[in-house]
Amino acid sequence: MGEIKYYSEEGLQKLKDELNTLITKERPAASAAIAEARDKGDLSENAEYDAAKEAQGLLEARISKLQDLIANARLLDESKLDTSKVLLLSIIEIRNTKTKLKQRFHIVPESEADVKKGKISVSSPFAKAFLGKQQGDIVEVSVPAGVMNYEILSVER
Repeated sequence: MGEIKYYSEEGLQKLKDELNTLITKERPAASAAIAEARDKGDLSENAEYDAAKEAQGLLEARISKLQDLIANARLLDESKLDTSKVLLLSIIEIRNTKTKLKQRFHIVPESEADVKKGKISVSSPFAKAFLGKQQGDIVEVSVPAGVMNYEILSVER
């Protein structure tokens, strides 16, 4: 049995959509590629057949992994989360106390992290520094450049 992981509704739906695409589109395409390569003659010296079989193996491994992830996924109920503290799925606005630069982050499960979109993993050291804190708190964060202080301007869902 796989490890239980928590997902937002959006994140779990992305996994289900990817699995559906792999099963309904990619799997038939891989089977067709194998059939086409098989029709080209001697399998013992057919590199195209070997490549198609290897691609199919990788595809089946990805399908199996996604099925395991979905089977062990737990959906987070945002209505039961404390909105006064920084928790998983919180959207926080912070300000560097030294430079006064403001930033906004969405703290998400590890599998949904995307720094370009402002989504940081709950398991990242940066996000961990804010967990459990409230609006108005000053948070000390260790970064490669040293220690930085941030003020939490807002916490929302």
